[in-house]
Amino acid sequence: MRLLSLTFAIAAVLGSAAYAAPLSQNKVNLLDVYQLAVENNADLAAAHADYQAQSERVPQARAGLLPQIGAGASNTSNRSKVDVYGSSSQSTSRSALVYQASLSQPLFRLDRWYQLQAAQASNEQSALELSAIEQNLILQSSEVYFSVLRAQDNLAASRAEEAAFKRQFDLASERFDVGLSDKTDVLQAQAAYDAARANRLVAERMVRDAFQAVVTLTNVELEALEGVKHSLPILPPSPNDANAWVTTASEQNLQLQAINYAVQAAQDSVKQRKSGHAPTVDAIAQYQKGDNDGLGFINNPMLGNRYNGKAEQSSIGLQLNIPLYTGGMTSSQVREGVYRLDQAEQMRESLRRKTVQDARNFHRAVNTDVEQVQALKQAIISSQSAVEATQIGYDVGTRNIVDVLDAQRYLYAAVRNYNNARYDYILNNLRLQQTAGTLSPDNLQALSTYLNPNYDPDSDFLPPNLDKEIEANLRRR
Repeated sequence: MRLLSLTFAIAAVLGSAAYAAPLSQNKVNLLDVYQLAVENNADLAAAHADYQAQSERVPQARAGLLPQIGAGASNTSNRSKVDVYGSSSQSTSRSALVYQASLSQPLFRLDRWYQLQAAQASNEQSALELSAIEQNLILQSSEVYFSVLRAQDNLAASRAEEAAFKRQFDLASERFDVGLSDKTDVLQAQAAYDAARANRLVAERMVRDAFQAVVTLTNVELEALEGVKHSLPILPPSPNDANAWVTTASEQNLQLQAINYAVQAAQDSVKQRKSGHAPTVDAIAQYQKGDNDGLGFINNPMLGNRYNGKAEQSSIGLQLNIPLYTGGMTSSQVREGVYRLDQAEQMRESLRRKTVQDARNFHRAVNTDVEQVQALKQAIISSQSAVEATQIGYDVGTRNIVDVLDAQRYLYAAVRNYNNARYDYILNNLRLQQTAGTLSPDNLQALSTYLNPNYDPDSDFLPPNLDKEIEANLRRR
């Protein structure tokens, strides 16, 4: 009796009760998942709030260069007691109400000017970091989406493998019952079947875990996703030149652009701290009105006794401050700023090297994935042919049960590796685009044209027309 073919083994498990993600008439596609992530992702919302908070540093720094206006009032009561020749005392009580207003306009404040420039550079850095987080959400959405599809295809392969080993176990049992094989064959087949069942249970859990990752990202529970058509073009990156991708990444990578502004902010911060040695000039204006007792005017001889009526006082002028010695505070702050600048420059260099490394690595990865997909598709065809040939050898007594089981293991390993290579190709392409700074929702739109709303993992995890290619492969042999 011949072993079930791969396609027939898949068909045998379509009606089984093993776990699979529930299918729905309206499956969610990649763009839907991304939109849900944009609307509901907590990390993105936190990043937006952080950017809004960081942007307030600019008006705070600018305030140090703008006029400072203040107004106030005071009401004091003074009571005095005077002894007269030690025999009697006189007491007086006065109250004074005073209104005052003041204006201060910085005229020469180098430290505050550089503080504003540093704040503006930091604001640009924050804006780019937010853009990088938004861009990374595109990749995160794709990773969780294709992780679900990967897990579902792996589950489908595990279920088909379990069905094939179950069939082999049944055949071995039948052969043992009629005396065509010994007990060892039955035990070997049972061991393979038990292991396949255990793998299928793990695969079911991986599907649940993958769907849970979607919930974490989007805060929405989804039942089914559209799968990837096998007609998705598996092509080398364009341009297929690593140096071109490195150049693009060096110019457009969002994290690299952000850290350039971090270095600029550190440079302005050093200038700000060095300006602590510079003099400052402010224009000062003040106006007071109220009781003379509160203002404290000096007695005017022309008025006789101290004048106790209403009085006004105004002043305007320039205030110069020259810092001479601050206990070493300014010099220490300058040294700290220089160290922070060196830190920012070293971090930029480290990020630049990593960006170059990622661009080259992902470029190589995509090219490798292209070759792997083609090679592993052929490996499936060759492995299925080997299963058919080994089964024939087992039937005529030239092969043993271990050979048959090993051939089946190689077959399903090739199936899993093929699907993994397909999803690795998609994700490595997106990672290459992110490293280059060109990743956008348009990339997801392009992928969505190759999604199949009727995708069923149990039947679609294999390339179409596989039986014809296997048959042609057998004829060539």
